[in-house]
Amino acid sequence: MSEARARLLRTASELFYGEGLHAVGIDRIVAAAPVTRATLYKHFPSKDDLVVAYLTQADDAMRARLAAVRTQDASADDIIRTVGRSIADDIQRPGFRGCAFLNAAAEYPDPAHPVHQAVLRHRQWFLATITELFSETGKPDPEPAGRHFVMLRDGAMAAGCLTDPGLVSDTFLRGVEGLLTYRSGLPADLHTTA
Repeated sequence: MSEARARLLRTASELFYGEGLHAVGIDRIVAAAPVTRATLYKHFPSKDDLVVAYLTQADDAMRARLAAVRTQDASADDIIRTVGRSIADDIQRPGFRGCAFLNAAAEYPDPAHPVHQAVLRHRQWFLATITELFSETGKPDPEPAGRHFVMLRDGAMAAGCLTDPGLVSDTFLRGVEGLLTYRSGLPADLHTTA
């Protein structure tokens, strides 16, 4: 990656996350980078391409973090706890403004739009990965547990920028622990609909 492209992406990422995708225009990014418009369009033919690159970079970072956790000599339960702790830590960091992917989906609701597609790719990967981890715990219902984890995470990401992030993080981690300690006690029909 060229230095100019890296600077553009870093600048755009900070502005997009801090202020919103539609709120930040190309002129603002060019001035803050600083680069020329021609340099920006050389690397990113449109603003949509830049937004997709921003989301792809965030996705790559999350995949790398999770891959690093999975290489540790730890049980699947402990890996899930570590992922949960990482999410809770993110919620409490200064400048937290929710989930970049949920924010992008809200600004680009058309499911066919490339930005929305980038969000869906990330979310599909995350759900599949969390479900796989729950499967490795020996839990009898990994799919509902994975969906529940993602739903808890989404709620925590939304609440974390609206109210006390410490309380939200604690509540989220209690929910994660509940998913890990819960073992099938529900009627069979609830396992398939949870």
